[in-house]
Amino acid sequence: MNIHSYNYKMKTKLLFLTLISILACNVYGQENDNLFARLQGISQQDVVFFNVDGIEITSKKINSEFSAINCEKGFSDLKIRIKDLTTSDKLLGYRNFYVFKSQEETKNIFQNKSYYFVESPDSKLIAFIFASINKKHDKAFERNFIKLVCNNSIPDSIFNAREITFINFAGRKIPMRNNCRWMGVNNVQCPYNGQMNWSVHKDLEDASKTIDNHYAVLISKKGTKVVSEEIVDVVFEGVETTARKAVFDATGAMGLLLSMDGSKRLTVYLVSAPIRGNFVSCVMSYWASDQIKPSGLPSLLEEVMKLK
Repeated sequence: MNIHSYNYKMKTKLLFLTLISILACNVYGQENDNLFARLQGISQQDVVFFNVDGIEITSKKINSEFSAINCEKGFSDLKIRIKDLTTSDKLLGYRNFYVFKSQEETKNIFQNKSYYFVESPDSKLIAFIFASINKKHDKAFERNFIKLVCNNSIPDSIFNAREITFINFAGRKIPMRNNCRWMGVNNVQCPYNGQMNWSVHKDLEDASKTIDNHYAVLISKKGTKVVSEEIVDVVFEGVETTARKAVFDATGAMGLLLSMDGSKRLTVYLVSAPIRGNFVSCVMSYWASDQIKPSGLPSLLEEVMKLK
């Protein structure tokens, strides 16, 4: 092989590798762009809460070195013991411990939690918790998400202010009353005007399954009795669809306490639908003592849904 032929082949190989690298970066970037379109978060100093695809994610950073004993002591509220810290995810790229727990909430409905204890690039210790109901365990997603947080690659635009002036509801900004408050990421409660929590998903199937799982957990809760359930026609964010409606009564000591102010009865609507190119699952509720408008709904629910 002469020198010219060798140089030509080397240049061809380098060009090919460069093209592969560019394509990989583009795919990676597109995947994260799609993720950021669905992701919402709330930051409270070193603790950050996220919601995406029906998954609740928490990350908490502490100023400690990476070790099993620091994981146990620094995150004692998680009730993870040193004896549990025997496994790591070798594909993550950071020193870590990994624990997976699954608990049956009701028949065939499982609360799944992945715990990661990770040495961050600045040599601190971060705990990540991925919690979901009946979702397939996706370690590739978890790895990618941890790397985004560790590399400070989550855009500021996904974070909500702790004092609510508006909510980002699947791409639409909705102004909120002064007394509304966050009960979690994508979970807002307005006293006497209803409550709703939602998630944005990759596809409608995932959104629909999330609603089914939420409903199964709801009807299995102790201290409540199902009074009625039905499928009703609604218009959800301009889309004609159906919602599952269920009415519950609180029972036992909780029922006695709530009945004092007329709040014993809870009405819940559960809906999944394609909204503005997004796929949304949403659970909306109100108590009998809430201020019901002529539409048949309190004002918060009126913002996103109409009864037909």
